[in-house]
Amino acid sequence: MSAVADARAPRLHPKARLSRDDVRGRDVLLYPEGLVTLNTTGVEILKLCDGTRSFADIVATFERRYATTGLAPDIGAFLEGLAAKGLVTYGP
Repeated sequence: MSAVADARAPRLHPKARLSRDDVRGRDVLLYPEGLVTLNTTGVEILKLCDGTRSFADIVATFERRYATTGLAPDIGAFLEGLAAKGLVTYGP
């Protein structure tokens, strides 16, 4: 991602919300037309998508948490996939 893209702050679209499906024992992202099943990492990424943290901040948080580098492409692909479905939006 470019420096401009790194500065954008992702957030869940107001129509989407994180939830726990206790019957099936899985985390999901619910929206009016359906749901997306999430793994633990996906949930943790989306919890940071509050519209105040930039994409670069989210990547830095994960790189510190897991003592690694180079996570931007994977996190970016995850968020862009959800953005393509209208479930994640970006602000300034």
